[in-house]
Amino acid sequence: MTLALILFAVAAVGGLVLALQRFTGKPTPSLPLALVHGLVAASGLVALIVFVANDGGVTAAKVALVLLVAAALGGFFLFSRHLKKIALPIPIIVVHALVALAGFVTLLIGALH
Repeated sequence: MTLALILFAVAAVGGLVLALQRFTGKPTPSLPLALVHGLVAASGLVALIVFVANDGGVTAAKVALVLLVAAALGGFFLFSRHLKKIALPIPIIVVHALVALAGFVTLLIGALH
């Protein structure tokens, strides 16, 4: 679970930079950073899936997994628009971030208990 937490924390930093780029008026933030953000977050998801599958995981890890998969779906939508060079919708960015944050906090709480 620790590896997943670290990977999601790194992905969150990249996501924050991407969001700040968009909020300051750039229609499509840095594509290389978006790729790294997505790959690190996907690696976190894989680590979490392995943890839940092997250990059975605590309930918090399972809830976090559902939330983080939902966030990933939002990320896929945003990335598809990014590749088409269409301005990323700020409301979707905010929802994506909030769902990912809820998943991360849920996972962190599970790790601390």
